[in-house]
Amino acid sequence: MTGVPAVSEPVPGPATGRSGGPRHVAIIMDGNGRWAKKRLLPRIAGHRAGAEALRRTIRGAGQLGIEVLTLYAFSSENWRRPASEIADLMGLLRHYIRAEIAEIAAAGIRLRIIGDYRRFEPDVVTLIDDAVAKTAGNTGTTLVIALNYGAQDEIVRAVRGIVADGLAPADIDTAAIGARLDTSDLPPLDLLIRTSGERRLSNFLLWQAAYAELLFVDTLWPDFDAATLATAVQDFATRERRYGGL
Repeated sequence: MTGVPAVSEPVPGPATGRSGGPRHVAIIMDGNGRWAKKRLLPRIAGHRAGAEALRRTIRGAGQLGIEVLTLYAFSSENWRRPASEIADLMGLLRHYIRAEIAEIAAAGIRLRIIGDYRRFEPDVVTLIDDAVAKTAGNTGTTLVIALNYGAQDEIVRAVRGIVADGLAPADIDTAAIGARLDTSDLPPLDLLIRTSGERRLSNFLLWQAAYAELLFVDTLWPDFDAATLATAVQDFATRERRYGGL
């Protein structure tokens, strides 16, 4: 990005979602492999079940009035997985976009992508670009999919943008960095959920999570559904968010 002015960082405030709950919810979708292993199934079966959970969760987010739903689908570290599994994931991504984009568009959902997804095969990139363009004018829930995303890389790219823009050191503040992040035009992150019992962020939305509420649930991602999301939102509503104050 170029020519982005450094402005005062807005102070985070309480959630103002349509339902009174969080405006922006993010989920680390974890546990597909363990779900499959428990059932003596191949890992791809877990990923396919995870795609069904994705469908349920997107629908639930709309029902709960969540403005932005951000999902960690493929991290920059996932390239370390076996080539066969990566090929299966890319095939599933192709299938999901082709099968779901019409319904997503009809539901008024706006699709956004964060991360360097252009590293994927050209046909996958084309499918993604077409899907984003098809939903660009929608005004319902914004569905943000993180593809080939890593938060540390995102911050590095933001810093490079600051250098390229020639900002003086005195003009570099949190707003200058935030304006150059992939999520710069989205509401602040309110709630970050990780499934499968793991208790780490795994290089996901590190900057954005500074004042987000964190929730770690034991549910494996393929078992996640609208009711699980609603329970998470209810938990969020019980928390007092002070942002460093009293």
